[in-house]
Amino acid sequence: MERITFKPDGEDINMEFYVLEQTTIGGVNYILVTDAEEEDDGEAYILKAAPEADGEEQVYRMVEDEEELAAVAGVFKNMLDDIDLIE
Repeated sequence: MERITFKPDGEDINMEFYVLEQTTIGGVNYILVTDAEEEDDGEAYILKAAPEADGEEQVYRMVEDEEELAAVAGVFKNMLDDIDLIE
C-alpha cells in the first residue's frame, strides 16, 4: 500500500495514512485511506483533492459534507468487495 503524509489545517502534526483506493467523480479526485497498514484494522477516511496544489504535492481535504461522503463511500464500497465501510 502507498503511504502518504497528511497535515491537517491549522495543526502542527503530520498523520500517516495508507491509500486503499482512489477514484475520480465529476472531475474531482478522491482517495480512500486508512490509518493502519493492515486492511482489517484502523479507521478509514475519504479525502478529496483540493483545487490548489503546492508545487509538486497534491492537497487533499477530509470530506465533511454528509451527502457527498455517503455518495463517495458508496462508490468505494462497490470498488472494494472485501472491505466493509461502516459509516
